[in-house]
Amino acid sequence: MKLPTVIIPGYFATAEEYSELETILNDRGFPTVTVPLSQGDWWPTVGGRSMIPILRQIDRTVKEVLQQYNTPKINIIAHSAGGWIARIYLGEKPYTIHGDVAENVGLWNAHSYINTLITLGTPHVSQERWTRKNLDFVKDNYPGAFHPDIRYICVAGKAVYGKFNLKTWLAFNSYKLTIGIGETWGDGITPIAAAHLEGAENLVLEDVWHSPRSPGKWYGSPAIVPLWVKYLA
Repeated sequence: MKLPTVIIPGYFATAEEYSELETILNDRGFPTVTVPLSQGDWWPTVGGRSMIPILRQIDRTVKEVLQQYNTPKINIIAHSAGGWIARIYLGEKPYTIHGDVAENVGLWNAHSYINTLITLGTPHVSQERWTRKNLDFVKDNYPGAFHPDIRYICVAGKAVYGKFNLKTWLAFNSYKLTIGIGETWGDGITPIAAAHLEGAENLVLEDVWHSPRSPGKWYGSPAIVPLWVKYLA
């Protein structure tokens, strides 16, 4: 049997938005569940606050899957901000930078039971002031494809070139907030330069947009999934 897989939604996304992707993966033989997040679960994290509420749900879901399938390892597919939150979850360093949990709470150090981490349109860096504290924690403690026992696959979309005009202002501003440059390629939200990690297997997919709410095909569209799912164990 192929390894079970857990999907981590992007920021303010709900589990329901990944139902089609979950079905595609299950049909391909990967027993898959999505961390059951609602928009309400994200509200306590607004303004650069702690991701502990999300880590609790990730940890609960991962441990349920490990027990259900009696397997020592699983895969994680993480969309958008879910990718850098996943890297907090994998790492050994206590995520106590917000002072809301004790060091022994046990919501990290999960790398030993993760085989493959696939990130889809994840901004692994950011210059946006509200996210800097969390992302700097990840970047400083776990640079690049940090854990040698995990296969990192970082997928970027190339759908929109950011320009300061009415048509592409959202992409331009999002890219600029992320890497300081607006005129570059990305998926409409995350620039390619931010979606890749040093030492990972980095992919660029043409004409792929950021999320299920985007106007075109996104990472989880039926025609796009085969381009990256082959990297799953």
